[in-house]
Amino acid sequence: MNLVHKIENWGDTHHPKALDVVRIALGVFLLLKGIAFMQNTAYLKSLIDSQDVIDLTPGVLMALVYYVTFAHMVGGVLIAVGILTRLGCIIQIPIVLGAVFLTGIFQEPINAMAWPSIVALVLLVVFMILGSGPISLDKYLSEKP
Repeated sequence: MNLVHKIENWGDTHHPKALDVVRIALGVFLLLKGIAFMQNTAYLKSLIDSQDVIDLTPGVLMALVYYVTFAHMVGGVLIAVGILTRLGCIIQIPIVLGAVFLTGIFQEPINAMAWPSIVALVLLVVFMILGSGPISLDKYLSEKP
């Protein structure tokens, strides 16, 4: 059995039901964040454009804005419902990692804007390892004959 299967098997057998409430809350948070970005794309565009690391063309910038919005909404639903949870987490991790660095985590020692992104990033890594858990659509579909 390779390492990925070992991690997946361990995550499936060591998942308390209380963590499912946290998983659902994380999925709903990401979904609501995606809806907020959809309603105010100018804010997300200015947030991405304000970074000084990569110079983006307007077309790439708008594609990135739409990708982030779509990925938050779809990934949030996948994580909240508990189907393809690991895939939803893998899709979210680069976006949330970028959000951690865009909020200026290294500029100020205590940055209130960075904490939701940091907590979401940690939880995404946890659920990427643990999977969807006992209260999920994955578990329900696997038990149906």
